[in-house]
Amino acid sequence: MNSLTDLLAALAAGADPGPFALLRREGADHLDLFTGAVQTVDRLADIPLPTAASGPATLALVPYRQVAERGFACVDDGVPLECLRIDRHDRVPLASALDALPEGPVRTTGAAFDISDDEYAATVARVLAEEIGRGEGANFVIHRTLHAQVQGAPLTAALAALRSLLVRERGAYWTFVVHTGARTLVGASPERHVSVDDGLVMMNPISGTFRHTGAAADRAALLRFLADTKETEELYMVLDEELKMMATVAEQGGQVVGPYLKEMSHLAHTEYLLAGRGSKDVRDVLRETMFAPTVTGSPMENACRVIARHERTGRRYYSGVLALLGHDDSGRQTLDAPILIRTAEISPVGELRVPVGATLVRHSTPEAEVAETHAKAAGVLAALDLGPQAHQTGPRPVARLADDPQVRAALAARNAPLARFWLDQRPPGALALPALAGRRALIVDGEDTFTGMLAHQLGALGLSVSVRPWYAEEPVRSYDLVVVGPGPGDPTGDTEKMVRLRTLLTELLDAGHPTLAVCLGHQILAGLLGLPVHRRDAPYQGLQRTVPIFGTPRRVGFYATFTARAAADRTEGPYGPVELARDEADGAVHALRGRGFAGVQFHPESVLSPDGMAVLADLLPELLPAPTGELSTASQA
Repeated sequence: MNSLTDLLAALAAGADPGPFALLRREGADHLDLFTGAVQTVDRLADIPLPTAASGPATLALVPYRQVAERGFACVDDGVPLECLRIDRHDRVPLASALDALPEGPVRTTGAAFDISDDEYAATVARVLAEEIGRGEGANFVIHRTLHAQVQGAPLTAALAALRSLLVRERGAYWTFVVHTGARTLVGASPERHVSVDDGLVMMNPISGTFRHTGAAADRAALLRFLADTKETEELYMVLDEELKMMATVAEQGGQVVGPYLKEMSHLAHTEYLLAGRGSKDVRDVLRETMFAPTVTGSPMENACRVIARHERTGRRYYSGVLALLGHDDSGRQTLDAPILIRTAEISPVGELRVPVGATLVRHSTPEAEVAETHAKAAGVLAALDLGPQAHQTGPRPVARLADDPQVRAALAARNAPLARFWLDQRPPGALALPALAGRRALIVDGEDTFTGMLAHQLGALGLSVSVRPWYAEEPVRSYDLVVVGPGPGDPTGDTEKMVRLRTLLTELLDAGHPTLAVCLGHQILAGLLGLPVHRRDAPYQGLQRTVPIFGTPRRVGFYATFTARAAADRTEGPYGPVELARDEADGAVHALRGRGFAGVQFHPESVLSPDGMAVLADLLPELLPAPTGELSTASQA
């Protein structure tokens, strides 16, 4: 097999063409045809990445179950991590590919979801009540799968679907067919998960779906969509979650660029780009970014637990990635990895799987999320020209909505409430405070990688920062400041995590060790100070508010289901007087401070906290002059 023509000739003759991938990347005037042998590996670190030559080396099909490499929960369906080791790379002009690929609709029969609408609605209701309602996270994606049977040769069907996508779809990040022999994947993913090129790491959080018809009336509807609070908040939440990942894989974290409108044939999405310089092995970048919050939820670790608790089956390749690894002409590693959504999987005997998911947030209703999954599945089948629908030829004419001045202004307005720390470039040391120079801080992570973003902020203020998980057996006496960070869960509970964080904070307070507590840490601190901690009637998940912080109004972002409450601005606690910044309406404690300690209920590191850095700059110099106790955190584990 030397070209696409040879591949199609082998297929027409009834022969096995062997493993291959045929894909078009966004804006390209050609398709890349990769051929070679398939190798199955256990771990991302085992993905072959030979250094003998520049260019693409391996295309990896990364299933969702690989998230276990991060220690996260999943339903293990045994789906393999397959790697196409690229022996040959041909470029096929787009026009030539369209001429060669099979044309025409492919029929499917027996289409049905694996779980009924009523079952899915009941699952949604449980997640809203038992997970989001109890502080387990801000948003979660729960999937279901449409099954059908392809009529005719499965690989021919997949190539015909690819041709349909190339003709009728636009705006996809990758449009592709990947055939390993054991399976065929065909799709048009709108979303880059992560890429590395010339040392630049990029991620691409996308959220919000606007369905358009190409008519002039779409403009007014789009402006309403861009002004919709639920859609805006969902985008901010996934932006925060991917900034957490960028904080891990890029030395200075990620800079936010956008937002933009990604327009496809039937849909438009709002998106940001995140960019930062990094030097990690690209396989480590893949591991540290498993997987996109747009298809899992946040915070990530607990989102995986929630998915494992509520989904009946494994996800196979849904919400995983295709990952193209190689080297550039200078020998530097490269990576390009789209998310596996808007993708169908076809077995060698024609069994079709179309997985789709709905993002559940505090505003969600079971009925709306059921409808969302139906709309997404129908959209994938229509785009692929797979199904009982009438065959459509040619691209559907659609005006570019993003060119409209009012649309551009509405997009730009989305940045107005966001933290400039993540939007602006600045010279090193521009925000450093002399009082913090040479000081060392330890952040104790309560299972929310917001701590990575917080580390970048504290570093920008001049601190040297380390981050440790809540269960680590590490001494803290050498650190000038201990930050007990955020995480999911009920702060009044008796889980191992809550008990150990409570013990750690008690020891820090007893020793007078400078301590800052954030979100979950703040709630536990408040309880130790004698303040009652309650579950909110309505969760504050991804909510931005202006609140008084010790006499100054501050605009900050909340991700919380629980809050401490107080009836006055001052109280006498077991560690002396405590000053409280609270809500006059319900007594919710937004921040507190005493001798050697402070706590904030909100996330100063969030993109939703434009005043977050100002709050830290006020609190930290007051904390650090306190004497440092000689303390070990054996109980911190």
